[in-house]
Amino acid sequence: MIPRPIWGALMSLLNFRRIPDVSVPGDFAPFLKDYSIEVMPRTAQKVDEFRALLPQGTRVYIAHIDGTPIDDMLATARRLARDGFAVMPHFPARSIADIATLKDWIARYRGEAGVDQALLLAGGVSRPRGDFHTSMQLLESGAFDGFARLHVAGHPEGNRDIDPDGSMKNVDDALRWKQRFSETTDAQMAITTQFCFDAKPVIAWVDALRAAGVTLPVHIGVAGPAKLQTLIKFAITCGVGPSLKVLQKRAMDMSKLLLPYAPTEVISDLAAHKAAHPDFNIEQVHFFPLGGIKANAGWAIEHAGASGVPASMAG
Repeated sequence: MIPRPIWGALMSLLNFRRIPDVSVPGDFAPFLKDYSIEVMPRTAQKVDEFRALLPQGTRVYIAHIDGTPIDDMLATARRLARDGFAVMPHFPARSIADIATLKDWIARYRGEAGVDQALLLAGGVSRPRGDFHTSMQLLESGAFDGFARLHVAGHPEGNRDIDPDGSMKNVDDALRWKQRFSETTDAQMAITTQFCFDAKPVIAWVDALRAAGVTLPVHIGVAGPAKLQTLIKFAITCGVGPSLKVLQKRAMDMSKLLLPYAPTEVISDLAAHKAAHPDFNIEQVHFFPLGGIKANAGWAIEHAGASGVPASMAG
């Protein structure tokens, strides 16, 4: 529930004037090839058949919200692996008590679900539960030796938890450290970002990373179809402040708050930039299904062409 003062400010920000519809030209299906998506154990339980929604081999991240029992995470991993998906669980540093716990989780993921991919991040807990407080400590631990793929978090619009002053200094320093680490490991590494709504700051951020020597491939986070109210709540919670400007343009009048947002425009803009600049360092799209997995998968099926065909329908 958004506090009344914040909601009032948002309603002022979302100046409900009628603006023209924006047409979205071009075919961006190639940009969606090999997209990934995120689930939580409780949302996964609501899906009867993932193979009817997602392409064969889709990388599915399992978000580890603080307090989620590891047994629930493992059950989700086993199910997805059994259905032929590439499972990438989150490892939130601040929620892991100690190295023994970390090694136990890894051993169980590998033994029970064949997991060899992981997203390492600090996590949203303000006070660490134990010995770890950064993803860099997880990487340094050696516990992930032998993993085929390791992803780390990226923040195109910054992160106030990491840089309270609103700068990008600490997040950029961390990515430079991870770039150096990537040159010492056999694992494939990439940056998976927070979700975004506007292509322009993303393009500038990705280009700035390359200029700073960070060449890790970027898997750009995009919010899937959802109601505007839902997006506003998540944007506030996750600190995606600048993207509220895009929501403002979407909100033509109060009734639009009841209609779903779709990521068509931001993906089209990023795809067009990638087509014009083939060396642009976004490698894949990663979906945050804020409006539900089925809605997100349905949108991808409609827009991704052959790359979006669900596993159950593939020849």
